[in-house]
Parts: sequence; structure tokens; C-alpha cells
Amino acid sequence: MFEDAGPLDVCAAVAGVWPREDKPVWELPLERWRATLDANLTATFLTARAFLGQLGDRPGALVLVGSTAGVFGEAGHADYAAAKSAILTGLLLSVKNEVVRRNPQVRVNAVAPGPVLFPHYYSEEQKQSAIDRTLLKRAGSPQDVVNAVVFLIENDYITGEIIHVDGGRHIL
Repeated sequence: MFEDAGPLDVCAAVAGVWPREDKPVWELPLERWRATLDANLTATFLTARAFLGQLGDRPGALVLVGSTAGVFGEAGHADYAAAKSAILTGLLLSVKNEVVRRNPQVRVNAVAPGPVLFPHYYSEEQKQSAIDRTLLKRAGSPQDVVNAVVFLIENDYITGEIIHVDGGRHIL
């Protein structure tokens, strides 16, 4: 993908697969655990690795996309929450610390969206539950997330930070 695109100075690593079915840990199949981590964490790692590899010594910005599930946890979705938490802590902070050894003009940040409710994906009950736990009483839009990503790309003095794009979703 990066070879086909040519030299890139910015990248948003957006990988997100949220299993619809609630499964407590004691019922969570190992196959789903592995698939969810691969689709979220491993895909983000592979994107970051390829982007930074082609960046070389040029200035650049990498934005990882996690989730509020990685901050607060999510009952019935420990697999998803674990993957997103790993993106927002271990991967973000390690890559941020590594990349400056080669080039102090490369920034690595993350956004942690709350629910972005795409039509026909969530049930009405799931939509309303997400809205009820959001202080601004609305679901996020893809544009809300894009705005935060663009902010992090454009600001050349922020690195290693997470912007929560969640409408104040601190109600559990």
C-alpha cells in the first residue's frame, strides 16, 4: 500500500472491528480474542511500521486510532477494549519514544473516539445506551474524529498525546 502511494508525510492508522455480540471473558472464545486483536492492534502496528519505515528521515505525523473502550473498559468486549488500550498506551508511547531517536521531527499521537454510530450497525438499544452515557447527549460522527486527527497532524508541537473524541463520555 505504501509503495503504491509514494512518499507520505502523514498517516492515520484507523483499524476498528467491534464484535457485535456481548461475551463475558469466561465465555469469550479464543478465536474471537485473536481475531479482534489482529483486526485492531496488529493492523495498527503493521500500518505504523510500514508508514514509519517509508518515512525515513523526513518530518511526519502518525495518528493512531484507539477507543474510549481502551480507557474505561467495555463489558462484553474485553477483546476490543484490550486491543484499543494497547494502542493508546504501549504502542503509542513506545513508538513515540522510539521514533525521536531517528528523527525528532516525527510526532506520534492518538485519538480515542467514543461511539461513532454508523447506520445499520448498532441496534437502537445500543445507540440509545451510548447517547445516554455521553454528556453532550449525541453520538459522535466520523467528521468529529477526522477533525481531531487533522488537528494532531497540523500541530507540530504535540506528541505522545491522546485526544478523547467522546462528547464527554465519562459516565460509565
